[in-house]
Amino acid sequence: MKTSIVIAFHSGYGHTAALARAVQEGVERIEGANASLIDVTDLSEEAWTEMSEADAIIFGSPTYMGAVSGPFKTFMDRTSPLWLQRRWQDKLAAGFTVSSSQAGDKYATLSQLATLAAQHGMLWVSLGLLPGNNSSSGSVDDVNRIGGSLGAMAQANGDEPADIAPPASDRETAALLGARVATLAARFKFGAPFRPLPERAFAPAAEVRT
Repeated sequence: MKTSIVIAFHSGYGHTAALARAVQEGVERIEGANASLIDVTDLSEEAWTEMSEADAIIFGSPTYMGAVSGPFKTFMDRTSPLWLQRRWQDKLAAGFTVSSSQAGDKYATLSQLATLAAQHGMLWVSLGLLPGNNSSSGSVDDVNRIGGSLGAMAQANGDEPADIAPPASDRETAALLGARVATLAARFKFGAPFRPLPERAFAPAAEVRT
């Protein structure tokens, strides 16, 4: 039983591409799942066909000025004919983003990606991880250290190359998103039994104080 997942992304300086590769690695942790990387700035007819035939599409864009990048927005606009034809209806979708700032208004970018998916009638998959690095025992090495829920959020220092930034914790967060989408795609397509993610996928829960 095979599932196919496309990771459609734009990367300006290499950091989003690094996350895309981490998502791909996470997808392929799941038996029977295959992930393809598609740069949305270089789309062939074969790439459009691959997206339409995939079981899930995971969208990725850097956050520039509180929004998706210009090239990714161009890609969004180019999906209008597919929207009209309902070519992506009922596919699974998810998203990831990175900015140089810790916050960087990344939620706005993920909201754009989720809205794109909703317009196409897709089913959005959340990150599904507890937040990390939110207590005195936490650290920047925790998965989901940024504390996102809508998708995978990462931070990369603007003066560091993509082989260094984002850090390993953010790449693992992206990989866990890929694994989650792949697991749910198999369940959705084949009715595969539920198998919870391993314990290391979850950050320790901090005591909630108000």
